[in-house]
Amino acid sequence: MSVAPLRLIPLFPPCPEPGSQPMSMQVFRNSAKPLIYIVTASFFLWLVFDLSGLSGGSGVLSQTSAGKVDGQTIEARYYTTLVQQTIEEQQRTSVTPLSLDDIIQIRNQVWQQVIEATVLQREYKRRGLVATPAEIADAIENFPPPQLQTAEQFQTDGQFDPLKYQRWLASGVGQQYIPLLEAQYRDQILQSKLLRVVTADVYLSDPALWQMYRDRSEKATIELVAILPRRAIADSAVPVSQEEIAAYYKANPDRFTRPATAYLSFIALPRATNASDTADAYQRAVSARQEILDGAPFAEIAARESADSGSAANGGDLGEWTRGAMVEAFDSAAFSMPLNTVSMPVLSGFGYHVIEVTSRKGNTATARHILIPIEVTGVHRDEIDARADSLEELGASRLDPAALDTAASALQLPVGTTPPVQKGTQVQIGPRVMPDAGAWAFQAKVGEVSPIIEIPSGFYLFRLDSIVPEGVPPLQAIEASVASLVIQEKKTAMGRALAESYLKRVREGSTLEQAATALDLPYRKLGPFSRVEAPVPNPVLTGAVFTLPIGEASDVLDTDDGLYVVRVLERTPADTADYRQGLDEYRTDAIRRARQDRARSYLDALQASAKIVDRRDGLFPTSAQAEANANSALGQAGGI
Repeated sequence: MSVAPLRLIPLFPPCPEPGSQPMSMQVFRNSAKPLIYIVTASFFLWLVFDLSGLSGGSGVLSQTSAGKVDGQTIEARYYTTLVQQTIEEQQRTSVTPLSLDDIIQIRNQVWQQVIEATVLQREYKRRGLVATPAEIADAIENFPPPQLQTAEQFQTDGQFDPLKYQRWLASGVGQQYIPLLEAQYRDQILQSKLLRVVTADVYLSDPALWQMYRDRSEKATIELVAILPRRAIADSAVPVSQEEIAAYYKANPDRFTRPATAYLSFIALPRATNASDTADAYQRAVSARQEILDGAPFAEIAARESADSGSAANGGDLGEWTRGAMVEAFDSAAFSMPLNTVSMPVLSGFGYHVIEVTSRKGNTATARHILIPIEVTGVHRDEIDARADSLEELGASRLDPAALDTAASALQLPVGTTPPVQKGTQVQIGPRVMPDAGAWAFQAKVGEVSPIIEIPSGFYLFRLDSIVPEGVPPLQAIEASVASLVIQEKKTAMGRALAESYLKRVREGSTLEQAATALDLPYRKLGPFSRVEAPVPNPVLTGAVFTLPIGEASDVLDTDDGLYVVRVLERTPADTADYRQGLDEYRTDAIRRARQDRARSYLDALQASAKIVDRRDGLFPTSAQAEANANSALGQAGGI
């Protein structure tokens, strides 16, 4: 399992602002109450039966472990509670509902934080590090969290007032927050102590400091020729036999390991505009124009009606532009219509424009406009919504694979297939990226049909037809990829021969540029630059640039990303006087950066050494799976 680098992120969420309450979604809750009561009752019954073992299933509560970190079990209840708390916190601050992709990202972030906390706790214990009650109390009293420092009730004349904070801590309300603050500060104190121990021996000698300064300050200007085999040699010049492909596949299995891959079918209910929608948009544009002709301010109508939010806020003003900067239909109208008149609706790919050109000179014009988009509206929208309801009723969130075919037949929609979807990627159908479908596929069971996934262009249902587990696919499935690698390997060998031919020309008296031109190779002058800001981030090349004698061409530099020949035109040494003058400040900054690097390396090593077992797949059933579990529980209850 690959994991992100270990970071010092407090496991506990920030303290709520004193006296504050979570934002309410009252409108949603009121409208959803009947559904919530039904779902909650069924779900609760399923939980009871699942917990007791009566259902015979393997639901969330019967799976007690989310996984293990170095043999320590991570309880499922603990992990799922943290996930739910984080989802609720993020939903309160989000203007739109969280998508399944968002939720899965939260689950992974929380899992990462649990791993981090577990690994760090193990390290604290191993090193005998503790945060004493006195240290925690001192931190709470004298270093309030940022969100409390900015709370209005602790301000005096616009500044944080420690006395108000102290009085709040001693109050009954403040005392309720003490346990959360204690947990947060205990973790931060332990982190601080651990990093002090880890970085205590960081030391940089004067020669090391000088080397670091020189790496940043010494500059070079070069001429460079790159022989990149993948570009320099055409594929057609590299024949590859089936025997070579098979031999390469057999000799390099690790290069062809693929993540789990899902194969999906789908049906789509388009939400495309039709002639009635176009007519409605045209009529809206005509009505907006008539209001202006009847005396309404153009800016007022633009602010109310225009879909171009950027200009609508400015009364429709587009400012000045040059001919050709706008879409052709708009440009043509703007540069031909009379000044200070309001145009009839002009159709472009964005919709209908009502335009007023206020000035025009040569190829420049100044204008304002109102954009009325062509959208699904009226009766047509009602028809599409009704079909979407049927699509959901007939096929969505089903474990029966035939449900997709039933919905397709009833609504006369063709069944298509998506390209293979690798775990961790999104489903793409043509130019459209489907939110949530890729995440859903790896939670679903084979044959399961997804909930409706809605995007601006339509409604989609997906069926999981099969999943190929992680591993090396058969050769016939990836033959093109294997052949490509064989070609690249052959190109590399041919590139070396080309590079030697190039260098021979240089040795015989051609300049780097002349030899490059003769062999149709790219030639560039680069610089000045330092070692740490090299324009080609290649350590072999950078090393040669700062060691070659000035004016001498290098041998062929054979690196992982290509072959290079370089010549140093000029090199400016680091300024020793400037270095000595700022040595103390530079030493402080360098040691700080060295300690940060040491801390990062240490924490990365801690995580890399941890043995992680991830068993979360069974913790979060899809809606179809949850409904099936609930129905099973209801059936069990009826039989008692």
